[in-house]
Amino acid sequence: MEKCLLLGNGGREAVLAEYISKGYELYTICPYENPTIIQYVKVSNGKYLIADPFNKKIVEDFIKQNKIEACVISSDNLLQEGLIDVAKSLGLKTFGPTSKGSKIEWSKTYALDIVEKLAPEMIIKNFNITNINELKLIIDKYQDDNFVVKPEGLTGGKGVKVGGIHFKGKLEGFEYAKTCLESSGNVIIQDKIEGREFTVMALTDGENIVITPTTFDYPYRFDKDKGPGTGGMGCLSFENGLLPFLDQNDIDQCAKLIKDTIKYVNKDSIEFRGVIYGGFFKTKNGIKFIEFNARFGDPEALNVLNLLETPFTDVMKNVFSKTLNSNNCKFKTTYTFTVYVVTKEYAVTNREKPLIFIINKEQIEKQGVKIYFANAKKIGENTYSSISNSRLFGLTTSAQTLEEAKEKLYNAIKGNIDEQLDYRTDIGNIYEH
Repeated sequence: MEKCLLLGNGGREAVLAEYISKGYELYTICPYENPTIIQYVKVSNGKYLIADPFNKKIVEDFIKQNKIEACVISSDNLLQEGLIDVAKSLGLKTFGPTSKGSKIEWSKTYALDIVEKLAPEMIIKNFNITNINELKLIIDKYQDDNFVVKPEGLTGGKGVKVGGIHFKGKLEGFEYAKTCLESSGNVIIQDKIEGREFTVMALTDGENIVITPTTFDYPYRFDKDKGPGTGGMGCLSFENGLLPFLDQNDIDQCAKLIKDTIKYVNKDSIEFRGVIYGGFFKTKNGIKFIEFNARFGDPEALNVLNLLETPFTDVMKNVFSKTLNSNNCKFKTTYTFTVYVVTKEYAVTNREKPLIFIINKEQIEKQGVKIYFANAKKIGENTYSSISNSRLFGLTTSAQTLEEAKEKLYNAIKGNIDEQLDYRTDIGNIYEH
């Protein structure tokens, strides 16, 4: 059996570990023992190393020592730092863009420049600001807080702030934009527009793309979309691969932009293959572009990989051989449903000490719900410790109706997770705002 290296240690990598282990010996380098990833390393007779996955020398040595043949990376920071480039340089088959290819995510101005060339009608009016005087002039032009502040670089889904939701009034918006400007040397101010936000994700071999079922994400921390933005508190998909407010024409428009973007980025050499997804708004004036991501979304990966009818390892091989198409990458027609479980402090305040918590994993799984650990490690029977202030674990299930999936997952939570933990109780409601 071939050997595959997976780098990254969140919930997204946990679900990747499950599906990679079905066709490869799984190898990983991780800073702590993610229980799900380690479980699938062991199941596949692979090997893991507790070390820094950003250390290119450690990664290079691990690849050589274990004669690893393939590499999958779906972590924004690891992609930006060029860990796929290291794997490519050693002759590995790779799933994920090079650092140059992933620039469409880690530089918002680069992505906006590409879309301006390829689909100017999708652009929301924006200003790329590089000094404080320019920032004052631009914000002065807005009425009250009717604008959005976007940092230039990676923020894990937590950096974009919307006027009237994440900040109140011009002054508060200005102060946040100022910190972004001081941090990276530029900041984007964008018009605030009305519409329904959605993402379109595609698998690509660098030439061909296959659009995955569309997912609906719940980025806000609390019920009814209150509180700060997060990495995602939950996610769902519908049996027809669409969302109630979208039609196939909407998806086709987004797919065209994605395919044209891949062609643009890869015009000189294959810098991008793996997964690309775009954030979009559906407005009364058409589809508008928000941003690109150069990897699987999290929690979206938990839904989409569980929707694959074709084994993911076959999809990987079709990506490697540039033979990917909708006939060899098929999806089930079912509903999927994901809820992330977090500490009560998550996205609100920093927790000083790790949280020790108990969950009845066996009982949850007996009810047809999968657990994907993210920022947690096992310290005893059914006992775990948080690693950071990030999300602890995701729960995912599927069913023939949304209500059935929702009921199954929330019933599995009852009595089986520690009362110290928190989650949104309204995933499955699709809001109008």
